[in-house]
Amino acid sequence: MVRDFAPLYDVNASYEDNYEHGPFGAFGEALEHEGDGVAAPSADGQSNEDRFHSFLGNMVREPFGIPAGPLLNERFATAAFRMGFDLAVYKTVRSRQWGYNPFPNVLSVHPKNKSGFLVPGSAELDEGVLADTHYESPVSISNSFGVPSRDPDVWQPDMHKAIGQAGRGQLLIPSFQGSRTPEMDTQAYIADHVLTAKLVAETGASLMEMNTSCPNEGHNRLLCHDPRLVGEITDAVKREIGDLPLIIKLAYIPTDEALESMLRNTVARGSVQGIAAINTISAKLVDAQGGQALPGEGRERSGVCGNAIRQAGLDMVRRLAALRERMDLNFAIIGVGGVLSAQDYVSYRQSGADAVMSATGTMWNARLAQEIHALKQ
Repeated sequence: MVRDFAPLYDVNASYEDNYEHGPFGAFGEALEHEGDGVAAPSADGQSNEDRFHSFLGNMVREPFGIPAGPLLNERFATAAFRMGFDLAVYKTVRSRQWGYNPFPNVLSVHPKNKSGFLVPGSAELDEGVLADTHYESPVSISNSFGVPSRDPDVWQPDMHKAIGQAGRGQLLIPSFQGSRTPEMDTQAYIADHVLTAKLVAETGASLMEMNTSCPNEGHNRLLCHDPRLVGEITDAVKREIGDLPLIIKLAYIPTDEALESMLRNTVARGSVQGIAAINTISAKLVDAQGGQALPGEGRERSGVCGNAIRQAGLDMVRRLAALRERMDLNFAIIGVGGVLSAQDYVSYRQSGADAVMSATGTMWNARLAQEIHALKQ
């Protein structure tokens, strides 16, 4: 599937090489052309001003874009805008420089199920899922980067520039997270989130997303598994950023009870205005001989994204929408996971998502945003 195709992120190169030289393929070509995007003309060539959507206080042409992950810096974000992706999430930043996992970071993942889906909580996730370099459609991949970050002295001016590259009806969404270190107590961990949010706000961001679901933090250490702590952190962050809307990104949460607890500790208290779901599904990845697929200590498991997680993502969106209605809450739902086609976008919207994002699908279909814009032609 990918032998003769160049994704915006080169899976055959290191993270550092991608950061320095990307994006690639059609996204790289888009950087050679000035303009504010290629999508959203009407059938008669006129602007679709009357078709704009309201998203957390911002007007966007189409509530579709790329989540935190492939957009490593301003060049990637600018290319995304020019390719018609109206929401672009700048890859998660930290309060300090943070290293990345060694190459390879991306492998093709092959669930046993004929549908290609991974089922949260299933035995397969712990027994091992085959991962190799044979990319096949519909594509699923590993996400094993380690959430690297440049120093704020680097990412702040770069993020500020990326914000300014958004065209009419487009929006740059910065992503951030706190950095957990061995010497930290809970208050220091909260303070690091607050500091990072402050640094993001200084770039001129009009909203931001807090990652509570980093797959590289460890399968059993995801912040979103502790709704009370998420509530404490988002309360503190909101006090710092004031009226700027705050989104939190969640992993798959299996029970409605736990999901309701998350909403009561965040949205219901006014600290969170949007929920993005889902991040990835954690799985043990093995090679054809049953050995560890990703080399290095601590990399037995990886987050999996792409086609494999679409059903889980849709399930989370449906449940969030139902809870939003039952609890009489007002928050945006951003559906993420396995969006590989325009029809997948429609499915998420029909399930209750106010906005939809695609990372893996975008990497393998540079024209995905244009196909979605074309639905309204």
